[in-house]
Amino acid sequence: MIAFIRGTVADMTETSVVLEAGNIGYEIYMTGTAMGQSLYIGKEVKVYTYFHVREDAMQLYGFLTKDDLAMFKFLLGVNGIGPKGALGILSGLTADEIRFAVLSDDIKTISKAPGVGRKTAQKLILELKDKLKLSDAFELKLAHEQAGREAEEPSDTSKGRREAVEALVALGYSSTDAFRAVHKVKDEDAETVEGILKAALKNL
Repeated sequence: MIAFIRGTVADMTETSVVLEAGNIGYEIYMTGTAMGQSLYIGKEVKVYTYFHVREDAMQLYGFLTKDDLAMFKFLLGVNGIGPKGALGILSGLTADEIRFAVLSDDIKTISKAPGVGRKTAQKLILELKDKLKLSDAFELKLAHEQAGREAEEPSDTSKGRREAVEALVALGYSSTDAFRAVHKVKDEDAETVEGILKAALKNL
């Protein structure tokens, strides 16, 4: 129903972002890993979405790449794994890691994902193995590595935000509080590490 949403990050929690698009705020559940990839309040971003409907709720789940969304849908096809479970698996493993673990019967790796025990890992491998191809797994992995090499160097702003988080943690704040405070800093206040720190401390 909703393939993707392009908008501005208006708010963030530990499990979701609120993306403002067309004067509407969409709450989208995402992995902490995805939210940690340079997402912050005021950032314009495109999020690929999955619209989940049940009797008592309608929820959006979001991903920064089409590949993660595709893997999320694969995981939903496994008996007993719902949206939150699938999101939890993707928070602990990349789509590439899941593909290779399934194709190599690597129960140990899949069991490392949050909320996944040995039995669930075995079931996941059994139900997904016929749907995945080793050749596709290698091609996607190479494509992701190539894209990573061609990506631009982190901007001074993103480097500054990372350094600001590290500084706040060194001052005794938890990493979660530090990330949240720095994510709320607007671009105009993020020209220097000192500027980011001052604005982040106000948020704390």
